[in-house]
Amino acid sequence: MNSPSMNTYILPAEWHRQATIQLTWPHAQTDWAYMLEEVYECFIRLAKEISQRQPLWIVTPHPEEVRKQLERQANMENITFVECPTNDTWARDHAFLTTLDENGNKRHLDFCFNGWGMKFAANLDNQINRKVYATGLLQGEYIDSLDFVLEGGSIESDGKDTLLTTAPCLLAPNRNARHTTKEALETALKQYFGLSRILWLDYGYLAGDDTDSHVDTLARLCSEDTIAYVQCSDPNDEHYHELQRMEEQLKTFKTTRGLPYRLIPLPMPQAIFEEEERLPATYANFLIMNEAVLYPTYNQPENDALAKAQLQKAFPTREIVGIDCCALIRQHGSLHCVTMQYPE
Repeated sequence: MNSPSMNTYILPAEWHRQATIQLTWPHAQTDWAYMLEEVYECFIRLAKEISQRQPLWIVTPHPEEVRKQLERQANMENITFVECPTNDTWARDHAFLTTLDENGNKRHLDFCFNGWGMKFAANLDNQINRKVYATGLLQGEYIDSLDFVLEGGSIESDGKDTLLTTAPCLLAPNRNARHTTKEALETALKQYFGLSRILWLDYGYLAGDDTDSHVDTLARLCSEDTIAYVQCSDPNDEHYHELQRMEEQLKTFKTTRGLPYRLIPLPMPQAIFEEEERLPATYANFLIMNEAVLYPTYNQPENDALAKAQLQKAFPTREIVGIDCCALIRQHGSLHCVTMQYPE
């Protein structure tokens, strides 16, 4: 594990002031090939909403094609293209995880992405970070952490000393064979991110999920004392018992001040199917930005509106903006999964 004296560097919370956001654009050689026009609409809307508010990097093997798609839709002055071959579009899991010290110095940790436990090809996506760094866009030190498998969607930081994660994902043997015990993983994560404690969720899953229960599909830190989470209140839903257990475990968690977290339940979307397979739709897969929160919608007016209202409680000073993610969910991911923020 290449982690030279990282204990003074911390992983900032997503609500830390951001410098830019990364999207990795779909193209005809990705799994989106059969529905490119549909997914382009979603990505164009994302690029529009992000670029209206803050800088955006777009990683793509075809920058001129993407430029033509966006030039009448987005704020092109805020968009920078990085030309690079890619397997897929899940920037949350293949992009850098950036840590900061108290002086604002940055370290960009390049972890291994192995296709969520060797389920999908990731050979090109694992080279994106080195190509991004070579452009000079990033200020700070490159840290080669490619001997450790870690996906950004699997962890949530409060920017202080606490990490929220899920045991089913991080303890999966198809990720880190040398760190299969909770103790070994805690030691590694504390060294990488300057942590004093890790909150482990032992319950929670979504049908159709390829990630082995990424925390960003289930429960999200919204501030140092607030967690928004997926709540299932239908006893006939297959998720009911597991998500009830997750809710009960969340109630036992305490902040660093020893107080219970403020818990904000998000609705469970109505079941969405493709070819009789239930898809892992979730409202927890939102992106916190500097002045806004982008959240996924699923063409379910009542649930979409309720999710927005609940997120407004978590983020009272930010604009809550819905993005139709019915296209993204067909490839078993959503809005947070395709984005990665970089801190100022």
